[in-house]
Amino acid sequence: MEYTVKKLSRLAGISTRTLRYYDEIGILKPARINSSGYRIYGQTEVDRLQQILFYKELGISLDNIKNIINAPSFDKLNSLKEHREELFEKRKQLDLLIANVNKTITALTEGGITMTDEEKFEGFKQKMIDDNEKNYGEKVRAKYGEEKINKSNEMLKGMTEEQYAEWQKLGIDVMDTLKEAMAAGGPASELAQKTAYLHRQWLRFTWDSYTKEAHARLAQMYVDDERFASYYDQQQSGAAVFLRDAILIYTGKNK
Repeated sequence: MEYTVKKLSRLAGISTRTLRYYDEIGILKPARINSSGYRIYGQTEVDRLQQILFYKELGISLDNIKNIINAPSFDKLNSLKEHREELFEKRKQLDLLIANVNKTITALTEGGITMTDEEKFEGFKQKMIDDNEKNYGEKVRAKYGEEKINKSNEMLKGMTEEQYAEWQKLGIDVMDTLKEAMAAGGPASELAQKTAYLHRQWLRFTWDSYTKEAHARLAQMYVDDERFASYYDQQQSGAAVFLRDAILIYTGKNK
């Protein structure tokens, strides 16, 4: 079956303007242009649009989607299987959050049922763990071992409301101080060393033991792994390297 821009937009639930934009940027070209000048889309384009919308749902940028589906190694079947796994993960996270909300509503309306501080934040913590496992799990488990990472996840899930709030505040303080330090001087400066200290304090909430060697290795991973590097560098260009250097000086591992 073939579709005009208008018909395909209705089918997919997106605007005609979006389809035209996809054509302009080369991510979804029509199969042909008919004699009247209308864009015509066939089954191949319909399937490609489905793939694009799947990836968009997962929060992937259009530039990256274009690179993925244009790659010679792109495999539609494997891609669909990966989408299915991602959706299962999302459903698991949503089910946990829904259960948490239902329990809170019950506690507020029926009385007699109480929630521990840990239960109130269980869904949020589990989502954070799942996201971290997806983005960094393979790398950090290979570097630190299954036991240590599992212990770290258990410590996160076991935080009280106060501990969780303090941990999150420390994470913000690290980023804010890092930005100030980069503007004020080098990685050996007082502010940079304060950043490294705050980073250590942040780690103690999810590390059962601290060593300078482990801290230095983690800092190096922030630079070596592009996923970690992009997280810091999106705050400010060069932030990952600056933080690494500050931590290496703080731990005495810069020699």
